[in-house]
Amino acid sequence: MSTKISAPSSILLVCLGNICRSPTAEEIFRQQAAIAGLDIKIDSAGTGDWHLGEAPDIRAQNHAKANGYNLSKLVSRQVSADDFRNFDLILAMDSQNLADLQAIKDDIANVDGSLARLALFSEEDPTYGGDDVPDPYTGDGDDFEHVIKRIESSVKAWIESWKHA
Repeated sequence: MSTKISAPSSILLVCLGNICRSPTAEEIFRQQAAIAGLDIKIDSAGTGDWHLGEAPDIRAQNHAKANGYNLSKLVSRQVSADDFRNFDLILAMDSQNLADLQAIKDDIANVDGSLARLALFSEEDPTYGGDDVPDPYTGDGDDFEHVIKRIESSVKAWIESWKHA
C-alpha cells in the first residue's frame, strides 16, 4: 500500500485504447465519488491512438449497463502532455500503461515542475494491490464482468484511503 493522501481534485484513468477498462473505471469512479460526497473531476484516456473519437467497446457498454453504469456518452481520446498538468492523479490500468505514462512524464518533467502523481490503479486495493487490471478486449463476457468487479474493488479502496488520510 502507498502512503495515504487526501482526495485529489482530479483523476485521469488510463488504459491502452480507452475503449474498455478506463472508460468503465471513469464511470464507476464518477458514481462512487458522488456517493461518497467527493467533488472530483474524473476523465479517462488511452496511451494509444487506435480508437480516437470512438465510443467504448459495445461489450464494455453492455456489461457496464447490466451493472448499473452508463458508458454511452464517453468518447475515446489519447493521453496528452497537458493531462500531466491538468490532473492531480493519473491511474494506470496496468504496469505497461504506467511505464508509458512515466516515459511521457519524464519527457516533460524538465519543462514543468509540478506534474500529476502516477500510480497503478490497483495500488490501494488490498485484494488486487499491485496487480494489473486485465484487458478484456480479446476476451469474452466473463472477462468484462471480472474487470468490472476488479474496478469496483479498487475504486472503493481509493475512496476509503482518502477518507482515512
